[in-house]
Amino acid sequence: MNVDREELTAAFDALDADVDRLLGFDCDALTTREQLALLERVEKVRRRLPALEHPLINNLARQATPEELGGKLSHAIAGGTLVSRREAARRVREAADLGPRHGLTGEPVPPTLPETAARQKDGKLGAEHVTVIRAFSRQLPGWVDQLTRERAEADLAKLGSQHRPEELAKLADKLDNSINPDGTYTDADRA
Repeated sequence: MNVDREELTAAFDALDADVDRLLGFDCDALTTREQLALLERVEKVRRRLPALEHPLINNLARQATPEELGGKLSHAIAGGTLVSRREAARRVREAADLGPRHGLTGEPVPPTLPETAARQKDGKLGAEHVTVIRAFSRQLPGWVDQLTRERAEADLAKLGSQHRPEELAKLADKLDNSINPDGTYTDADRA
């Protein structure tokens, strides 16, 4: 697939310019309702930004060599963006779950958590929502079938767009209890 590098750079330049323009506004004269409405819009933009990172991170993970990166991908991201290595590693893991991927022969593969990815891209899920859904998906026992996993992820993504993260965590616990009512115990726990 060809990329128009100039157009991509121009789009990022326009984004930077638009943010600079927005930062220049004085919001003192706005009403409480207007300020709250603008905060909602800021949050929507904030939620969408990780979706810009995911394909970049996944492409680097797939294409770049450790020599090109100067080491591990998470270390290169941390060095380039000046975030902690822990945050960079979190972004790499999140991109693996929510970003576009490629199969062994290069064919496009949907995200591991497609509904979560779509709602993040639309600005309906924030970082805390994504954390809840990813944690839920990771802790499901291996015996849970793929269809149940997909439905649970879709349900949580939908619920996340309607509830705060702490509420979503409680709903995820209820969903987990309905899927796995006996909990996850080892043989030692049962003895």
